[in-house]
Parts: sequence; structure tokens; C-alpha cells
Amino acid sequence: MTEAGSPQTTFKRVMLKISGEALMGDQGFGLHPPTVQRIAKEVQAVQELGVEICMVIGGGNIFRGLAGSAQGMERTTADYMGMLATVMNALAMQSALEGLGVFTRVISAIRMDEVAEPYIRRRAVRHLEKKRVCIFAAGTGNPYFTTDTAAALRANEMACEAIIMGKNGTDGVYDMDPRQHPEAKRYDEVTFDEVLSKNLKVMDASAIALARDNNMPIIVFSLDEPGGFRGILAGQGTCTRVVEKHSAQPDIPGPSPA
Repeated sequence: MTEAGSPQTTFKRVMLKISGEALMGDQGFGLHPPTVQRIAKEVQAVQELGVEICMVIGGGNIFRGLAGSAQGMERTTADYMGMLATVMNALAMQSALEGLGVFTRVISAIRMDEVAEPYIRRRAVRHLEKKRVCIFAAGTGNPYFTTDTAAALRANEMACEAIIMGKNGTDGVYDMDPRQHPEAKRYDEVTFDEVLSKNLKVMDASAIALARDNNMPIIVFSLDEPGGFRGILAGQGTCTRVVEKHSAQPDIPGPSPA
């Protein structure tokens, strides 16, 4: 195994944020086990670089709180249902990772001791130090906050060096939807303020503001490309970096090594 801090990887500890829809493959709903297994293998490959990995997975493949609210459901109840959906996805990913021999902990912001650990920051940090993958489930534990915000919050609490956003169907941040506009321009690098002012679809505004205030870089890449997660952390592949200010050397991904 390659040790963290070697020339093969820029980062020691990262947050991987993926949507729930990433787990449903070509299905219109739920979990697609081969897709879950493929993503688990991507995580395993990065762990073999010596990188400590946090994960947050959305719940949109099962239930999305905003969608339930839009159909007349009380917003707080709908959001809690969405949080429970993220726990289901986290357990599925844990099962796939442990099937590959990767020790994993699901850590829930809502107590459900029979299936997940409660969130205790120092315990979670210790899991990472022991090279266990930590999957943070149930969002922040509060309604009105998305899993994007949960990812930004946990990334800061865990002292991650970057948030890695795995997207479906796109390899970065564009000025418009590339699936509808073939002429769309992909940014190699964009600042937090530009994301907010141009309303670029990266994360929700609360998450972007939290990342900006704590100078937490975000790297957006395609989750569809095999080996993409490992490649991005090794300084290869196509991505968009969201940073505090434009770098003088835009070809170097992520923050400069300490």
C-alpha cells in the first residue's frame, strides 16, 4: 500500500460526496447493487493510496424531502424521511465496502444504535486514523439542511483537505447544463464567490458558503468514469476545482502540499 503524503496523492484525508441517484444505476428508483459495488471499488482503490476517506451519500434515489414537501407533506417530516433514506444508502455502501475487505463505520446524526453509531466527533476521527471509511448518514440531523451542507460540515469537523464531489453525467462545473446545451463551457477552476454569483450548480448555497468561510476546496469530477476518483486524487483526469481565489498554477489540482 502506498503511504499517504507520497507523490502519488495530493491529499491525506478527503470527503467524498455523492448523490443518492448515483446508486440507482439505470433504474428510476432505489439501489442497483452492481452500481453500489462499482463505487465501493472506487473507494477501495483510493484507500489503497493511503487516503483517509469520509463519505456522505444523498437519499434522492429513495426519498427527497423537498419533493415530499412540494406535494403537500409537512416540510420537517419530509426532511426527516429524507434523512432516513440516507441511512439506507449508507448501510448499502457499508455492506459493499466490507465485502471488499474495507473496514467501514456508518455514523448517524439521528440515533439508531442497532444499525449505526451516533455521531461523536472524536470517535469518528479515531476511526479515520485507524484507516476505516466513515460514512456520515442522516444529514446534519436537522430539517432544512441538505446532505451538501452535511458534507461541508463534516468535512470541516473531520479536518478534511478537500470535498470531492462525484457527479453523474458531467465531469465538472459548466456555465450551463451540458446535457441540454452542447456548447456549454466547463470551468477548470472557479471561485466560491463566482459559484454563488453565477448560480452554478455545484452544491447548495449554504454548503458553498460554509466551504468558502473555512477555505475548504471542492473538486468536482465524473463518477461515471472508471478509476476517476483515484485519478483525481493522483492529479490526473478532468475536473473542476472550486477554490477561494484563482491559483497562479491552475494545472495543479487541490491545495498545495504542506
